[in-house]
Amino acid sequence: MNHNIYSVFEQHFPPSREAVFIETPAGETYTYATLEQQVCKIANLLTILGVSKGDRVAVQVEKSPQVLFLYLACLRAGFIYIPLNTAYTETELSYFLGDAEPSMVVCDSTSLELFARIGYKSNLKYIYSLDADGDGSLMSAAENMLARLTTANSAKDDIAVILYTSGTTGRPKGAMITHGNLAANGLALQEVWQWQQNDVLLHALPVFHIHGLFVACHSVLLGGSKMLFVDKFDAKTVMQLLPRATVLMGVPTFYTRLLEQPEFNKALCKNMRVFISGSAPLLEQTFEEFQQRTGHTILERYGMTETGMNTSNPIDGARLAGTVGLPLPGVTARIVDENNQPVTGNTVGILQVKGDNVFKGYWRMPEKTAEEFTHDGFFITGDLASYNEQGYISIVGRNKDMVITGGYNVYPKEIELILDEIDGIKESAIIGLPHKDFGEAVTAIIVPENMDIIPGTLHIIDILKQQLANYKVPKKIIVLEQLPRNTMGKVQKNVLREQFKTLWQ
Repeated sequence: MNHNIYSVFEQHFPPSREAVFIETPAGETYTYATLEQQVCKIANLLTILGVSKGDRVAVQVEKSPQVLFLYLACLRAGFIYIPLNTAYTETELSYFLGDAEPSMVVCDSTSLELFARIGYKSNLKYIYSLDADGDGSLMSAAENMLARLTTANSAKDDIAVILYTSGTTGRPKGAMITHGNLAANGLALQEVWQWQQNDVLLHALPVFHIHGLFVACHSVLLGGSKMLFVDKFDAKTVMQLLPRATVLMGVPTFYTRLLEQPEFNKALCKNMRVFISGSAPLLEQTFEEFQQRTGHTILERYGMTETGMNTSNPIDGARLAGTVGLPLPGVTARIVDENNQPVTGNTVGILQVKGDNVFKGYWRMPEKTAEEFTHDGFFITGDLASYNEQGYISIVGRNKDMVITGGYNVYPKEIELILDEIDGIKESAIIGLPHKDFGEAVTAIIVPENMDIIPGTLHIIDILKQQLANYKVPKKIIVLEQLPRNTMGKVQKNVLREQFKTLWQ
């Protein structure tokens, strides 16, 4: 049996391939027949160029239907797809290319020179362009390729995608997501969310991220349904399209910004079946305000880059503010104490998960992979959680220091390493503070070498922007004479978070 995830998608395509897969706000439509043709042409092009099964294809482009065709082409041909955030800088990209050693990079035409410059250090063979309008050398070269292709035979354990997530040590890790992982998670969500062929997804998420690429696009493909494909979230555009949609997936920022619009009301949402939120904690205030304004109860779920989705509030049944619901079919979740013993009641502990959705490990990091799993095969999420009386799980914090801002993961160590190298800074600490719009705001605490000579904020921010994606750059820099530490000398970030928790309120 072929476990290639594309084969699974294909089994769920609509009977008529003339059914619409994507519609853009400009009125462009792409049918499932177009999808199949474009996927075959792109996969055949890459194969002719010498890309082989298991080779990596790194992609840093703006959102477009064509990048989805490229993604599906890589899956179908057995290549490993590596989506890269469009905000990544040269320093970050250089590391990714050196680590993953892709055979090919597909980038925006404005980045061709950049990738040519950094690509020579790895085994990069080809660089093609793909722009937001769908033009570029990739699609031009694929145009004359055959529109027929036999799907590569893939095992469940074959790697489909590598997603880079910053590490707590400052070194990014490539999470290896398999064909089996994608199939298990996608089918579980189909069941729990009761996806139908007549559903219409309003897609306003980026497609370099698990939320927009896997959760959103895979739901549509496995439903044989349609999506309204918006290049980025804009409240006015989303409100205009809502009456034609049945499902919206978003980060909490989507919902806070919709609520800021006076004209956002119940009438706009009358055809909606469900609003889904994830990638960052949803404030109870937002949950309740949205319910009052629209009559809809937001469905919150919980997932990670390494696992896909783990839990979800139900379609039928209570959706509780402040909870992420129950484990998905095929997912086992447990909450344990520091001795790895199960906790009971409302006791807070560390959440661990196990199932076919859990990733294969970190690319070329076997020791790090081993550290993240228990002896009986549970993945240690690093999130602190508790159960309520109904068995719903609430995420109450993080054992690790990761900050989630606007749905993106930010690891403090990566930023602290840069800050600590800046002249005049003795040490630093990065924390996330509650923020209505972003969920958490990245905030820097610095200790100067001399309180009389403090490096300028603009100077610090400028250095950070040269080396980091913009969403990682602190929104504020706070100066302290010293950082709070425990008896072992460890910085107490919990104390800092408590001290400055109302900064953005």
